[in-house]
Amino acid sequence: MTWLAVLLLGVACTDLAHSLLQRHVLPQLAGALAAVLVGLVSGMTGARDVGALVVIVALVLAWGFSVSRGFAAGGRAWVPLAVLGGSVGAAVVAAPLAPELASDGLLGRWLDAVPWPSLPGAEPSRVLMVGALALVQLSTGNVVVRLVLAATGTVLPAQHGTAGDPETRLKGGRLLGPMERLVILGLGLAGELTAAGIVIAAKGLLRFPELQSKGEQERIHQLTEYFLVGSFVSWLVPLTSLVLLS
Repeated sequence: MTWLAVLLLGVACTDLAHSLLQRHVLPQLAGALAAVLVGLVSGMTGARDVGALVVIVALVLAWGFSVSRGFAAGGRAWVPLAVLGGSVGAAVVAAPLAPELASDGLLGRWLDAVPWPSLPGAEPSRVLMVGALALVQLSTGNVVVRLVLAATGTVLPAQHGTAGDPETRLKGGRLLGPMERLVILGLGLAGELTAAGIVIAAKGLLRFPELQSKGEQERIHQLTEYFLVGSFVSWLVPLTSLVLLS
């Protein structure tokens, strides 16, 4: 679980940095650096862990560069999706080889010193995993959604931000998506998946007025496809996160 958590944290930091910096190289380097720093601070200093960190850095860089190319004009959006899926799959397969973080390590001691009642004595590896998955919901979820929309032809990367982009018509998606995913993840961790279902249903009701019109049926069909594909992919991100935590 430790290696997977560090990988996901590096991926999430890459996407967050890209959304803030809008640069081609710095986000990848920031994500790789974050993965290394968190790994070392968490106690990944053994020979096997250091080797895993090298692989993780390579995968984080591959993700960042493939996303940049996937969003470019004429890019292949399925490539970064394959990179992410393959990376997570490899980390899951290698999970039994990853040693659990020691409770007396730096992260474990910090958790014991935190005044919040639920954190002292918590398993450091699980806390690291929960933190990494929470970061994934913020920006990586949006990236995955847009890549799937581009890969399925629902929206073209070249239309991003233009009048032809459905996102400009369904306002707030890039902000509501992370909030919605965090709520679903939190409710799932609390064992309240039924409440998460209510959140999902509420989103459909709130968007319904924007998805109906007596005129412009072709535009409405495009918006409906965009909404359905994007929403289902967005919901799969926290649900998959809960599976990884189980």
